[in-house]
Amino acid sequence: MIDALPILRVRGLSKFFPVYGKGLVRRRLGTVRAVDDVSFDLDPGQTLALVGESGCGKTTAVRSILRALTPTRGEVLFRDGDGYVDLATVRHKPLKRLRTRMQMIFQDPFSSLNPRMTVENIVGEPLTIHRLARGSERSDRVAEMLAKVGLGSRHLRRYPHEFSGGQRQRIGIARALIMHPALVVADEAVSALDVSVQAQVINLLADLQEELNLTYIFVAHDLSVVRHIADRVAVMYAGRIVELAPTDAVFDDPKHPYTRALISAVPNPDPDVRMKFPLPGEVADPANLPSGCAFHPRCPECFGPCDKARPDLCPIGSARSVACHLHTRE
Repeated sequence: MIDALPILRVRGLSKFFPVYGKGLVRRRLGTVRAVDDVSFDLDPGQTLALVGESGCGKTTAVRSILRALTPTRGEVLFRDGDGYVDLATVRHKPLKRLRTRMQMIFQDPFSSLNPRMTVENIVGEPLTIHRLARGSERSDRVAEMLAKVGLGSRHLRRYPHEFSGGQRQRIGIARALIMHPALVVADEAVSALDVSVQAQVINLLADLQEELNLTYIFVAHDLSVVRHIADRVAVMYAGRIVELAPTDAVFDDPKHPYTRALISAVPNPDPDVRMKFPLPGEVADPANLPSGCAFHPRCPECFGPCDKARPDLCPIGSARSVACHLHTRE
């Protein structure tokens, strides 16, 4: 059945940026491997969380998936009718049509809204761009979507500065959903909000997913948030996925040493509970990655092959994949 097929298939996605020297003759000095050989499937109605420290490539990965950045190589197969379209290579005209089915919720609710536009124009702009509604029809559709995110028609003529951070993010969510997309990317959508407001927005996203049958890619660094919304978690380090598994499996039995360190860093109110896996050093420089496994200089379980060969993301069990020599030797 077509409904059983993934809505998104990412295969070998990579995004590299050249590094040039200064001066009149700009000599190429190297390459930043921001995203390197990322692969995963995403089923309709599911939420996949991309997690990791700042600089690990999460945002670059999702921007490449949506074709906001052109991938260096790899395939981004997006389901379109009975088949798939490769977003990495599709031409501009069909890409514009496909953009109605994939939208993004941005991290900063303050800078992502035009301060010179009313809420009606902000939320309704996608309808205007794609010539799907205008006039009273557009106003009605905007008011309907605002109601879904907990705002009223009285807010239509107001400007962004008149709203709180949580309300602004609701406006951003309404703008993303006005086209009734199949895939929504939430890039750190709650990280700029107060903790109490975060919970409200997370619950709103979950309710909208159930009501509108949405599929999410949820980018986050706060694992306590991820556990409440994600079906699966992809842990990224230095541009690569190092562990991919169902959410409960990641939290209850993390396999990769980096995943264990991230889980142990989640704040615990018990003063007697200490971080079990402290990580020394900083995230690997994507312009100057170490040999072998990029995590090996920080890994407490580093052994023989770790600094010599880069581990591939390999399945262990039926629903989990890990890129670690500890498990490929088992």
